[in-house]
Amino acid sequence: MGDPLTPQVSKRICKHMNEDHADAVALYARVFGQVEGVVQARMEAIDAEGMDLQVEVDGAVRKLRIPFDHPLKDSEDAHHTLIAMLKQARAQLRQAAG
Repeated sequence: MGDPLTPQVSKRICKHMNEDHADAVALYARVFGQVEGVVQARMEAIDAEGMDLQVEVDGAVRKLRIPFDHPLKDSEDAHHTLIAMLKQARAQLRQAAG
């Protein structure tokens, strides 16, 4: 069982995602946020309902909320959900390029 999604856990997840998986965060913005031309994206917060991203497009920075398909129970659920979303995003891009 994972940790509850407290602000401290959100900060830890965001730090990990931004430092080690920046490409995945940009892909979340592109596919689930339907934002084209993403130059850079940072995960600012994550909670049970979704994630808040800061996205750079054409020199402008904007905020973006990506909802989850279910309320997250804890950090372990967040981990599995983010991986599943990444796989889904990659599959959608492959299908679109088809």
